[in-house]
Formats: sequence, C-alpha cells, structure tokens
Amino acid sequence: MSTTTLFPSCCCSSLRNQDQTHAHVRRLVPRRGKRRSGSCAAAMDEEKGNGVILGRRCALVSGIVLGFPRDGWAVTQGLLAGRIPGLSDPDEKGWRTYRRPDDKSGGHGVGWSPIIPYTFKVPDGWEEVPVSIADLGGTEIDLRFGNSQEGRLFVIVAPVLRFSDIIGDNAKIEQIGTPEKVINAFGPEVIGENVEGRVLATEVAEHEGRTYYQFELEPPHALITATAAGNRLYLFNVTANGLQWKRHYKDLKQIANSFRVV
Repeated sequence: MSTTTLFPSCCCSSLRNQDQTHAHVRRLVPRRGKRRSGSCAAAMDEEKGNGVILGRRCALVSGIVLGFPRDGWAVTQGLLAGRIPGLSDPDEKGWRTYRRPDDKSGGHGVGWSPIIPYTFKVPDGWEEVPVSIADLGGTEIDLRFGNSQEGRLFVIVAPVLRFSDIIGDNAKIEQIGTPEKVINAFGPEVIGENVEGRVLATEVAEHEGRTYYQFELEPPHALITATAAGNRLYLFNVTANGLQWKRHYKDLKQIANSFRVV
C-alpha cells in the first residue's frame, strides 16, 4: 500500500501568526459590491424570474483562471483543512482512484452538513497539491491534483444557497439550470474569459440516478463536469496547456469522465 506524506498544518502556529495570516487573506479577497461582469449580470437577470439566482454566486471562484496559481506549482500551504490521503494504489492499468475521505474537514461554513464524498481516477504520477486559505477562490476550492507533465485539476464544492434560495437539501443539477445556463454562468469564472464560441461539446450523462453536465472548452483547454448533491454544487475541472492537451488528451478526458459524487 502506498505511503502518503501528511503535511503539517500552519494552524499549529501561534494565535498571533493566525491573525497575521487572516489579515493577509483579507487583503487578497476582493471587497463585496464590485461591479459584476456583463456575463454574470446577464445570467442573474435571466434567472431571477425562475427563483434560481445563478448570478448570485456566478463568480464562484472570482479571480481564478482554471483554478491554479499562475506561478508554476508553488502553492502557499496556509491553513490546510484536514488534508487526509484518499488515493488508492495503482490498478492493473496504472490508474489510481481518489475518494474524498469521510473524515476530511472543510464544510464551507458553520452549520453545513458534511460534504458528500466524490471520486475520480488519475494515472499514476498525479498527486494532490496543497490548498491554502490564501488561495484565490477561498474555501470553495476543496481539492487540487496535478502532474507537471500532463495537466492538472481542481474541485469546487459550493453550497447551493449561495446562488439559490429555493433548492433544498437534495439538490439536482437540473434545478440549477440547463447545461447552457450552467456553463454560461460558471464557465467565465473557470476559464477567465467569456465562453461564447468556446464550448466545443456538451454532454449530459446519468450515473446511478445522478445527472452530470460535461463540457469541453477551447481555448483554453478545459474539461468541466458539473453536478449537484445534498445541498452543494460540485464543479470538477481538468485543464492542460497546448502540448499536454495534444499528448495526453485521451487520459485527460478519461479523468474528467470518471468524476462521481457517491
């Protein structure tokens, strides 16, 4: 069985250091009330009549481009929320299965129910990348994974009440909107650009009674899978640069298609 090194959390530092960290985060996080982008505002206005306000959290990860820092693989460790290994040993084809550990902390706010676990598969050589509270995107980035030669991925888990006040604790992606509405609302915040003319393919798949919207965007190269479960929206995002996309597209597509909320 493989061995995974657990990185110590900075939360063991002194209260003074924590205060300094939180002050740093406050400087990084934009203040509320800034003007929404045109696409997000349009999504909000379009959806208000149906009671599902996509635009409220249309900027789920405001300021993020494909969910990763721009400076290579350097990610400030910060206060890690229960980083527990969840990666299996390789199977006969060299693929590993990640399952979000039941005991992993991080509930995106006091009072929220535990996050329903999710799974996906990656080739051997992909590893978890630490997520920091100083990350752009804040607590909604639940996980990062990557391989410097092949590509990277990130998982967003966001409470549905942040963009809808009529969906209860058994959310379905269909209640949030059609595939077109979902990608138009969230796509610009994932790729950092308007998605118009960039969606090459859209698929709707069902696995064990749960519906998944799957999108392929180019440029930039991105595979986005969206679903809902419990009281949360899940966005699974796989991306790569041009050379990685050309060489490893088949594997990247398989990673994207493997995402499930269990």
